[in-house]
Parts: sequence; structure tokens; C-alpha cells
Amino acid sequence: MASVAELQRAIPVLDLKAQYEIIQEEIQIAIDAVLQRQHFILGPEVEKLEQEIAKYCGCRFGVGVASGTDALILGLRACGIGPGDEVIVPSFTFIATADTVSLVGATPVFADIDPETFNIGPRQIQERITSRTKAVIPVHLYGQAADMEPILALAKTHNLKIIEDSAQAIGATYRERRVNSLGNLGCISFFPSKNLGAYGDGGMVVTDSQEIYSHLRSLRSHGSRKKYFSEEQGWNSRLDELQAAILRVKLRHLDQWIRQRQAAAERYDGLLKGLPGVMTPKRSGFGSHVFHQYTIRVPHRDQVQQDLAGRGVSTMIYYPIPIHLQPIYAHLGHRRGDLPVTEQACEQVLSLPMFPELLEEQSKYVAEALGLALANTSGERKNCG
Repeated sequence: MASVAELQRAIPVLDLKAQYEIIQEEIQIAIDAVLQRQHFILGPEVEKLEQEIAKYCGCRFGVGVASGTDALILGLRACGIGPGDEVIVPSFTFIATADTVSLVGATPVFADIDPETFNIGPRQIQERITSRTKAVIPVHLYGQAADMEPILALAKTHNLKIIEDSAQAIGATYRERRVNSLGNLGCISFFPSKNLGAYGDGGMVVTDSQEIYSHLRSLRSHGSRKKYFSEEQGWNSRLDELQAAILRVKLRHLDQWIRQRQAAAERYDGLLKGLPGVMTPKRSGFGSHVFHQYTIRVPHRDQVQQDLAGRGVSTMIYYPIPIHLQPIYAHLGHRRGDLPVTEQACEQVLSLPMFPELLEEQSKYVAEALGLALANTSGERKNCG
């Protein structure tokens, strides 16, 4: 059992070293096998991982690419999205969800979110559909699926493509189906901090469509279906063998890690219950939450975060600035107040330490530190008043 002194020394928001120590031997064997084969690009490890991830998500096909961002870019292109088109996206997400739309020449149209789940909702989408709308990118934020059934109904009515951004949610379910299998395609990130993370960049697109699958394989290799014969503008975006080998090892542990994250979330729920002003994560009831992040809302968030840091508790803010107010999209003319729920979330959200190996003692210390931080912040404000 960890001592109080050890706990106070530092609790990271994510501890990848703790995970590596458990699977180190498996990882080394997998890496050594690739080094012995000397096949580093689009080899047997990538092919097997594509099959395994597709099966895990409930899809027919997987295409490994260089990053989660590339998964979105190639996914958009494979769906025929380009100049003159509009794509509806949430503003409360990582910039890649929107700037990949811009990179293919289309225009992101920003929508507000549900205040409890932080996910884009069907009403927010419906209000923004125009004759130029060609696709929607629902983001399954923090590890929980958006409400997909009505979103898919809207897509059917208006002939829209649905591109799932599941960078944070691999393994999550919606009405007994895994995310990534609900829309036209699903985009996955293997960034090291993700629930299924590589030891470098990586990503994948999964789909049930043979046509989209074939197109993606061309797009990731310079627009070539046949070597040295390019039919369209493509990219050099390929998941390498070493990362695929590492991910195949980690995939075997993913469901167990998800269960441990869910257990840690339940502990937090109990420990934080009754803390004044704290709003713990809401479960939608549509399916399972895989807790890529355990994100709370707190008053005076920035002061609370600073106080927690002084007590050895690392936290993160996902996300401090809504995308519609980012400088890159100033030309679209958005102003503060356009998406009030998103803007308020950006001022209040705080992600606590969350990883499968999080100890019960660590969880208790985080909760105690949060209570002290809230009391301290409240006291400071009263004294200032």
C-alpha cells in the first residue's frame, strides 16, 4: 500500500509507465519479432491489427493510418467531402475534428453540446442542416457515445454521411453496439494517451463499406491501388509494423483496462458525492462509458486546478477554448455567446487522474485534495469579497 508521503509526492493524470511494467515482456517479444522480420511498413502485423480492430468494433474492414487526424482526413475524402460542402461538428472537442474538415476544402459548422454528456445532440445538428450539409462528425467525447439513433435518422432523411470520431472511445457501446460500427465509418486514434495507445502516433479507419475500404487503401498510399500507378491525390499515411505489433499486445488487455477504468470512475463517484459545486460525469444510459477521461465540472476551475497542483495532483482541461472561438476560425465570424453550453463547459471542466492502475488510495487522496482545494478557493473568494 502506498504511503501518504508517496501519494502526496505526485499523482499523474495518466501513468503509462505503470501500464508498461505489467506488459513489458509481451511488448519486448512483439517488437523483437518485427525486428527479426525486418518488414516495417504495411506488413503482417498491420494486416492482423486491421482485422482484429475491425472485428473488435463490429466492422468488416480496417485501414491503418499514421494518426487519428489522418483517419479523419482520409475518412472525409473517402466519403466524398470536399470544397463547397459543410460538415457539422461539435465545438467542444480537439481541434482535429474541425481542421480536418478545412483541410479537405469543406467548411466546419459548429454545434453546441448536451450539458450533461458533453456530446453533440440531434437537435443541435438539425438546426444547422442546409442544402450544403454533406456530413456530421459526432464525437464520442471522454469515452461515451453520442446519442446516435436520432442522429442516424437525421442522416437518412437528409442523405448525410456519418463519420464517428472515436478517438477517445474505442470499446464504448451504444445500445449494445460498439462505437465505430454505427455510422459510415469510424475514426480511431492510437495516440499514446488513448485507452488503446501506441508508443508513437497511429490511427485507423473502420467501416462496413467495401467501396470506402478500397478508397481508403488508395488514399493512404499516394492514391495508388497498384504500386507506381497513382489514380488520385493521396497521402503517405501508413501505420508502421512496430506500432501495430505493440497495439496487438495492448488490444488483448483493453477490455480488462476498461473494466478497471470503470471501477475507478465508480470509486470517484462515491468519494466526490456531496462535494459542493462538483458535478460528476453523467452516464447517458445508452451504453457503456469507457472513461478515457473522468471529467468533472467545478466552480472557479482554474484556481481549483492550481490548488490541486500544489497538493501533487495533476489534472487536465479538455478543452479550455471552444473551437468556434479559436483564431483559426475567426473568419467565420463567431462571437462569444453563440454556443453558450460549450463556452460554459470550457470554463468549468476538469479531468482528474484516470488510468487502469489508479490505486484506491490515490483516488481517496485526489478526492480529499479536491475537497480542500474547493474549500480553500471558496475561502479566498469570501476574504476578497
